[in-house]
Amino acid sequence: MRNRYILFVLILFALLMDDSIGQKEQLNVFTWAGYVSDDIREGFEKEFGVTVLVDTFASNEDLLTKLMAGATGYDIIMPSDYMVSILIKQNLLEDLNRDNIPNFGNISPLFLGKYFDPENRYSIPYTFGTAGIAYDSEVISPAPESWAVLWDAQYKNRFSMLDDQRETIGAALKLLGYSLNSTDPEEIRAAKEKLIEQKPLVKQYKSEAEELLIAGDVVMAHCWSGDAFRAIETRPTLRYVIPKEGSSQFIDAVCIPKSAPHKVLAEQFINYLLRPEVNAKITAFTKYGTCVPTAKAFLPENLREHKFIYPPKEVLESLEWLRDPGDWTRHYDRAWEEVKAK
Repeated sequence: MRNRYILFVLILFALLMDDSIGQKEQLNVFTWAGYVSDDIREGFEKEFGVTVLVDTFASNEDLLTKLMAGATGYDIIMPSDYMVSILIKQNLLEDLNRDNIPNFGNISPLFLGKYFDPENRYSIPYTFGTAGIAYDSEVISPAPESWAVLWDAQYKNRFSMLDDQRETIGAALKLLGYSLNSTDPEEIRAAKEKLIEQKPLVKQYKSEAEELLIAGDVVMAHCWSGDAFRAIETRPTLRYVIPKEGSSQFIDAVCIPKSAPHKVLAEQFINYLLRPEVNAKITAFTKYGTCVPTAKAFLPENLREHKFIYPPKEVLESLEWLRDPGDWTRHYDRAWEEVKAK
């Protein structure tokens, strides 16, 4: 009897070992919707013999909230520039080991050494883009030039705003002639009141404006440039404009959280993303700009020098980076809560 028991235990142990050996290592990615294509995910899985799972967030604040609440399973996160600086202050990001990321040298210096991570110790640029207005040119003519069109009563329930406090408060600030990064309580209050005035006209606050535009649920949307350009592929009458008052520009980054269970694998994934031919797939899929100049050789002509993906100098001069407002964050939080509560 004893020998049978020992034999049973040995067989069970062998089966468990075989099962564990057969399990693939898993990379967990937390990113924006529509940011990692199946082509990129499956290419990495096939080459490295792993499984890649992708989870999504709707705003930088959602990402921060989840990490601050103790989420520990993510290996890769993709915050925007100002959120990178906040995550660094909160000690939530891991230092990157450049030895595991030799393709770092492929990145254009134009996208390195930025205010949010001056030495790129914690982040690698993934894409860059802008915020503006997408509109249906068959319905809206002439083309809108100002943020003021989003306060025009004739478009009541026919447009959406980003469900993003910094971008949407920022649009109101720019309309009023202020900086996106205002730390003047009266300016933030004025922007809040402007958004409360606008709210009865808004059909929906939604960060994934692409879906609304393609479905024709709205004829105009405050959105990010990549969402607009993806929607245009399906509905060619759509257009995109950066209002004359100016808007935001951003770099979305790739980072590794402190709690990442597979740091080396995460660095291999970052290195994979920086291959020119893979990086071109990011732009082709997201319709945001590439930060790897040699990737342009792998892009179709219409995406190499797109005037809104790569804005001209006069437009760039009207754009601001969203920055961490520090202690003033609470003023933006409170203003947004009051807008959404109305």
